[in-house]
Amino acid sequence: MNDDKTQGTNDENAGGTATAATRVKEQVTGTLADAKDKVTEFGRQSVDKLNDSRESAAGALERTASSLHSSGDSMSSFAHSTADSLQATADYVRRTDLKGMANDVGEIVKR
Repeated sequence: MNDDKTQGTNDENAGGTATAATRVKEQVTGTLADAKDKVTEFGRQSVDKLNDSRESAAGALERTASSLHSSGDSMSSFAHSTADSLQATADYVRRTDLKGMANDVGEIVKR
């Protein structure tokens, strides 16, 4: 009879352990899902901020190009060439999002 009681207690302990393990697994799974969501959202926010700053970067490049063209009249053709390159860069930054830039860099690296 003691064997039956011992068996019942062992079964209860095993069931309790399994239930506790299930709860821990669910908590860990939930925590991991929350962490993944937060990392994904942080990534989206970072990309959005970088995309938002593209216009100001393009504007700065464009102003520098204009300034070089203006003062380039008294300078060499190198100043005009540099200004043209800056203007082209400004146009590229303005029309190309980060994903497109990453793809372009990948193509250059493959060469």
